[in-house]
Amino acid sequence: MSEISASAIKELREKTGAGMLDCRKALAENAGDMEAAIDWLRKKGLAAAAKKSGRTAAEGVVAVAVEGKKGAIIELNTETDFVARNEQFQRLARDIAQIALQSSGDVEALKRMAMGLNSTVQDEVAVAVATIGENIHLRRSAVLTVNKGAVASYIHNSVAPGMGKIGILIALESEADAGKLETLGKQVAMHIAAARPEALSVGDVEPQKLERERAVFKEQAAASGKPENVIEKMVEGRIRKYYEEVVLHEQIFVVDNKSKISQVVEQAAKELGAPVKITGFVRFQLGEGVEKQASDFAAEVAAAGGAAA
Repeated sequence: MSEISASAIKELREKTGAGMLDCRKALAENAGDMEAAIDWLRKKGLAAAAKKSGRTAAEGVVAVAVEGKKGAIIELNTETDFVARNEQFQRLARDIAQIALQSSGDVEALKRMAMGLNSTVQDEVAVAVATIGENIHLRRSAVLTVNKGAVASYIHNSVAPGMGKIGILIALESEADAGKLETLGKQVAMHIAAARPEALSVGDVEPQKLERERAVFKEQAAASGKPENVIEKMVEGRIRKYYEEVVLHEQIFVVDNKSKISQVVEQAAKELGAPVKITGFVRFQLGEGVEKQASDFAAEVAAAGGAAA
């Protein structure tokens, strides 16, 4: 068997919540392949889900800006929460979000856009690094637009107007009154902040990810020993449940805890007197996907028999 590192065991533990010995075995059984090891643990009933850990040491803010039928969202990172609450840092984030309204949503292109006289966004970030004394990084950005309708935003855990720990943009196409659409959009955006959907509709779920889930469900159902036709029904039931967890239109609205989001939009369209369609959404959570610096837990690994497989 190939050697399994302590850091790989730790990463798998954080992603699955499984015990260290189980993680070590899962990696050994799958030649160190992290995603395959996650599936192995799930099939054995040793991990609840395949979602990656959101734990992170990154600080900073998510900032949004909306003008008319266009909205922009950015994430600006720094090293400490103290700096994230600094007025100069927050002003920089707010200004970059405004400039992002003129961008395509590509963060590298945004960094090259003009900001001030003979200066770019990246230049101003560099100035802030020198002034504030901490590393500052414009990590990502996105833009949503509509031809007719409204783009609404919502900030959760706000630290200043238009910025906080979680930011949402949602685009609604409709001939209905823009003000009323914004109200609807903000309500759905609040839902998105809490429910963390991964796709807008069933058809938007990544095929590869869906097949991966189906394979896991099928093996779990097969362990029941039931006939094949029963297993297929069990799998389809699990897939429907999976859609309810990750697809915005299929999720239950957190406000009333009974209606699907698709039903909420349909009812709003009736009340507004015009069809309403959610054409897109963006959810940024501060530090999402940025791993914490690994801590030393060699003693724990040694107690479990070492890192070598």
